[in-house]
Amino acid sequence: MSDQTSARRPTLEAVAERAGVSRATVSRVVNGGSGVREALVEKVRRAVEELGYVPNQAARTLVTRRTGAIAVIAAEPETKVFTNPFFAQQLLGISRELAGNDHQLVLLLTEGAADYDRVGRYLAGGHVDGAVLFSLHNEDPLPDITRRLGIPTVFGGRPGWPGAESDRSLLYVDSDNRGGAREAVRHLISLGRGHIATITGPMDQTASVDRLDGYHDMLMDADPRLIVEGDFTEAGGAQAMATLLDRAPDLDAVFVASDLMASGALRVLRERGRRVPQDVAVVGFDDMANVAELTDPPLTTVRQDIEEMGRLMVRLLLRSLDRRAEGDSAGRPPSSLVIPTRLVRRATA
Repeated sequence: MSDQTSARRPTLEAVAERAGVSRATVSRVVNGGSGVREALVEKVRRAVEELGYVPNQAARTLVTRRTGAIAVIAAEPETKVFTNPFFAQQLLGISRELAGNDHQLVLLLTEGAADYDRVGRYLAGGHVDGAVLFSLHNEDPLPDITRRLGIPTVFGGRPGWPGAESDRSLLYVDSDNRGGAREAVRHLISLGRGHIATITGPMDQTASVDRLDGYHDMLMDADPRLIVEGDFTEAGGAQAMATLLDRAPDLDAVFVASDLMASGALRVLRERGRRVPQDVAVVGFDDMANVAELTDPPLTTVRQDIEEMGRLMVRLLLRSLDRRAEGDSAGRPPSSLVIPTRLVRRATA
């Protein structure tokens, strides 16, 4: 910025003069401090607007000890994050909520050991106020990194490491994966299907475990041949469906743990000459419109509000940060959230 431009930029002193208050009062109002009467707050805000004052972020950080930036860390490779519409919807919710609260999103991706070292160094540098972590796998080092650094963290999905369930300090947002899976299988049973298979997600993720548990809740004695693990991709769903048909050619229904995998499964069923839903009924999970509504035929699926989950993660984190700044006087501590799911019936079941 040139000296001429810098000279034209309104200063705290100019705002104080316009509002008729002290520079210290303006600083407290601009930086979110307390102890200023509401009438003076309004005067300062009006002066800020009239002058077009923009706070100096570096100075603001020194006062508030907040950077205004949040790390959003996906424990997946770039190719998966940028091609899977699930991540696009979740990041959309996170981004919109952060922007609405005047915070900056810093996206960090991890794939190999070097990435975890890089992320750890970045977080240790004090560049962000907190972190949102999602798509974690078992044994992922990210939770230990944020815990060791003391960074406030909210998880996308129920943490699954030993002891996590009893740790009340952990904050997460998840959908009712187990209940949604039960509803899907219950629906298939109501259609008179007697050989119901399932394609799970990766079994090192809690969402996959919970959805398989929901399947077993309804089919406690399910034939192990009817259960095949997938990877939450279209190709993985296709491969798992081919395996199921080879193992159990008499299957007449399949609950698939994601819409992307269900689209791959539908393709294989067509290639094998199986009519959907006449020969094989199919139910997915997610209800991503750009997938479920465009399959042939359109996919019956379990809806979870993916974008809203992203928004809720940010809200939990910001509440946690505010409580840390204000102490116990900031009201009840935030708690984890599990949002409901519902079955959306279309043509496949």
